[in-house]
Amino acid sequence: MRSLTLRQLRALRAVADTGAVSAAARELNVTPPAISMQVKLFEDMAGLPLLERIGERFVPTPAGAEALRACRAIEATIEDLSATFESLRAGVGGQVCVGIVSTAKYFATRMIGAFAREHPGVRVSLVVGNRDHVIRALAEFRIDLAIMGRPPAGQECASDLIGEHPHVVVADPAHRLAGASRIDPRFLSAETFVVREPGSGTRALMETFFERAGVKPTYGLEIDSNETIKQAVMAGLGIAFISAHTVTAELADGRLVKLDVAGLPLVRHWYVLRRLDRRQLPASRALQQFIVAHRAEFLPAAP
Repeated sequence: MRSLTLRQLRALRAVADTGAVSAAARELNVTPPAISMQVKLFEDMAGLPLLERIGERFVPTPAGAEALRACRAIEATIEDLSATFESLRAGVGGQVCVGIVSTAKYFATRMIGAFAREHPGVRVSLVVGNRDHVIRALAEFRIDLAIMGRPPAGQECASDLIGEHPHVVVADPAHRLAGASRIDPRFLSAETFVVREPGSGTRALMETFFERAGVKPTYGLEIDSNETIKQAVMAGLGIAFISAHTVTAELADGRLVKLDVAGLPLVRHWYVLRRLDRRQLPASRALQQFIVAHRAEFLPAAP
């Protein structure tokens, strides 16, 4: 494997990402035969097939998946080296990519914006998605930091606490249970819930809460946007288990009400995470330290 080249790694990665030799060739601006040759040389060195055709697409074999993990780690190291050189040339600056779960955007974007104003020489980019999406970006070295709930299993991460993250059930103000006290969760089994998509941390937490309460909720609309969920609840299409940080404005002006459900709010925590097996560059370290130092200034007040 001492003869392995970046061309071979990148050819394999491009075919695995696009599923086709021709698409990989377009991405890397070479000819399809050049892609096929580089992958073949890689497979000859490995002594194992790295790709297999399933239907119309090429997909990585188990050996290919290991090679792709190495490829992404190497690409991330090269990017880190480039950023280090840039910082050394300029004396300050650099770049940092932050992954945030969509529920965190209600405070994290303001936090990152404040950091950017204080550090104009640092270029900050964002990756926003549900919990599964951000965990995958962290695993694939596509982000430097992640702002999310509990650290993911199976990844060695350093985590700093940002603060509490309460979850509540909200409804339209005209709902029959609005104003009721200490509602038994079992009373909600007859309700229709507007829910987040599978893979969302909010969805997983809701399912755990109701399972422990012995309740099997009825799902109505399944939506991958907190904003759309709020609109659906305000339209009377159901109730929702949701992060309290996403509904502070609607609760304050009476467009939504919080149902007083026994056992809620369910409080989890926000963290800022980084991989322990990736060297932390100055820009990433500065942002992490900023988040920890100013965390109390940006979290919304819980209802």
